[in-house]
Amino acid sequence: MEKPTKETLENWKNDDKYWIWGSIYYNPEDQRILPPKRIAWMGWTVNFANKKSLLVFVAILIIIVTLTIFLPHNKYRL
Repeated sequence: MEKPTKETLENWKNDDKYWIWGSIYYNPEDQRILPPKRIAWMGWTVNFANKKSLLVFVAILIIIVTLTIFLPHNKYRL
């Protein structure tokens, strides 16, 4: 697949049809794993239409849950 132009990337970022409820990015045409959020300084988001992107999202969730469960907790720490 050819790389999208800057104009296409801008259209994807700004077009409401690719944003469910204004915050969930869903664009089957976009093959990027972690595209930038609408407001670029806020970081990246997941393209829920891209299977690779979903796998990265699930992997990150599994890592966070695993670390939360298995790291030692000190109940009495102030």
